[in-house]
Amino acid sequence: MEKSPELALTQMRKSVEKLGFSTENYGDPTLMRFLIARSMDIEKAAKMFVQWLKWRSSIVPNGFIAESEVPDQLEARKVFLQERLAKMYALHMPRFFVSVWKMVCRFLDKATQEKIVIVTNEDEKKCFVEEVGEEAVPIEYGGKAKLTPIQDVQVPPLEG
Repeated sequence: MEKSPELALTQMRKSVEKLGFSTENYGDPTLMRFLIARSMDIEKAAKMFVQWLKWRSSIVPNGFIAESEVPDQLEARKVFLQERLAKMYALHMPRFFVSVWKMVCRFLDKATQEKIVIVTNEDEKKCFVEEVGEEAVPIEYGGKAKLTPIQDVQVPPLEG
């Protein structure tokens, strides 16, 4: 039986407390990213969260850090900057890209593969429009949004 998100969050908070740390300053969305990153395994998510807290306190002692100061270490990013992408759609991709993607995606875990949709047919396009919402999808992709191409945007001059 699959756990509800609320129950998983409650159990994760208790697990973090057992490890001697607090989740008091962190909301459900932050904790849920750790749970998702560890396939809803409460103990693994709690341990990852505690590691992240330790890393964050060592690297961000004042509670904030400029993006340029974040170390560019792939492993640190992989471990500590978890689960931000819910779903990504790629539209109008060349056939070459689709072929290469089919080979590359085999090396990704299943959860990541399911987040990335290369829209190649009308059923996938319909699903894309339904999930994103017609109001947000440009007309040329099957939605109702009228967007101005970036090259046509008029920016007023700065005053002062």
